[in-house]
Amino acid sequence: MMISLLTSGQYIAFTLLLVTLIISLTFHEFGHAWVAKLQGDNTAEMMGRLTLNPVAHIDPMGLIMVMVLGFGYAKPVPTNPRNFKSRSSDLWVALAGPMMNLMLAIVAWNLFRLGLVLGWESFSTREIQNFFILLTYINLLLMVFNLIPLGPLDGHYILPHFLPDGLAATYRQFNAQYGHYLFLGLVIISIMGVPIFRYVSRISESLLPLITFIR
Repeated sequence: MMISLLTSGQYIAFTLLLVTLIISLTFHEFGHAWVAKLQGDNTAEMMGRLTLNPVAHIDPMGLIMVMVLGFGYAKPVPTNPRNFKSRSSDLWVALAGPMMNLMLAIVAWNLFRLGLVLGWESFSTREIQNFFILLTYINLLLMVFNLIPLGPLDGHYILPHFLPDGLAATYRQFNAQYGHYLFLGLVIISIMGVPIFRYVSRISESLLPLITFIR
């Protein structure tokens, strides 16, 4: 938990983690808003969400939950599906958040490695190294986590587009009725100590070699 960094006096580590988390969540939500506009819906733009200003995207309670419980949320980006250009628009809008996290992870990790290869002096400090490592890892984690097709996560918009029509309709109805409860159940048992999300972390870490272009 992030709060344990504070209680143990690791203030720099806490600050680095907080900053990288805010950056990652901001880019994630901006991605949704940007692609929604490209797909014909400017609802998010009209509500001030088409911006990289963290204030527009960070939910204070959601951020506190991350620090205390290790799990939280940002403000959902509002959309109006009636404005979308096509039936697949919701797929692209949902994918935009995780893909923005992937892009940020790729840029952060390879910039970090480039700095080491070229011997940039600032990249020799532990704080800078930890910043880029955390930024990479958190964005990979957010990408994988949000692709889970359950509850309010982006994955529940994505999965139906890869299912037969009948099964997709059944899935949408099931998730609408029970998805939030199942997702909340996973979070609760994870907080209680059952390593449900350890697999998400392992998948995220396994992606690192695939995004390494500077060797």
